Amino acid sequence: MTERMLAIRQDALGGPEVLHLAEVDRPHPRPTEVLVRVHAAGVNPVDWKVRRRGGAFGDPPFTVGWDVSGVVEQLGPGVTRFEVGDEVFGMPRFPLAAGAYAQYVTSPSRQLARKPAGLDHVHAAALPLAALTAWQALVDTARVQAGQRVLVHAAAGGVGHLAVQIAKAHGAYVLGTAREAKHGLLRELGVDEPIDYTAVDFEQVARDIDVVLDTIGGEYEDRSLRTLRPGGILVGILNAGTAEQTRAKATALGVRGAGLLVEPDHTTLEAVAELVAGGRLHPLVAATFPLAEAARAHELGEAGRTSGKIVLTVD
Repeated sequence: MTERMLAIRQDALGGPEVLHLAEVDRPHPRPTEVLVRVHAAGVNPVDWKVRRRGGAFGDPPFTVGWDVSGVVEQLGPGVTRFEVGDEVFGMPRFPLAAGAYAQYVTSPSRQLARKPAGLDHVHAAALPLAALTAWQALVDTARVQAGQRVLVHAAAGGVGHLAVQIAKAHGAYVLGTAREAKHGLLRELGVDEPIDYTAVDFEQVARDIDVVLDTIGGEYEDRSLRTLRPGGILVGILNAGTAEQTRAKATALGVRGAGLLVEPDHTTLEAVAELVAGGRLHPLVAATFPLAEAARAHELGEAGRTSGKIVLTVD
């Protein structure tokens, strides 16, 4: 008899209203995979972009979502990293479908890591995609060093608030853009110099920058390139499809440019977990919703005014 589970499905592309709770077949782990009983699933901007456009997912029906935190329920053949009952978190299969808005998800075992000690599932689910993005941009790509000046756009956002803390953990001096109402939060996160982008042109304030993390794209890319010192680097997380154009514009200005598409990576997840365990990284959860209310979570996220992450809880 086929085992069943609850998941958020959509039968058409569109707004949040297309998301609904449905009963579907429970997945089974293939060789080198584990089955995870999901306790919480993070919500990311890419989720509603896929919901609206489909993209690599093709035509509905499908289930969106990647960020998960939960407990290993079953091991596929060949898995040696985990045991049944281990608490894990991760971002399986990105950018391919993972189906994280569900009671169960399967994942290659090496795309998960043990949940940070002392962190609940809700906060652990807020970490994977955003923290991996920030780490791969700042540490792996930009090679951020102590004493460097790092500009983080949308510094109170899902990626931004973690990027600030990762940059500070590596000894950087951090400038961050956000509305003035969020400047208190930015200072709590470790931002040395908050910039109210609604009151000033950030490029007039941010000078001699070594690294820009551009989470916005568009005109922000051109403006941000002008803040870099010679040899500095801009890493854009929304422009991976136009990475060559970014590099060309940067080269013309005597700086460097890169477009990042985040990848699953258990080694980086373990490094992130170490920062959490050491009290140097704190994921901020703006709101939680039960799985059945995924549409409400998307409505809130698409409004673009939350600080930190939105998380779905899965009973």
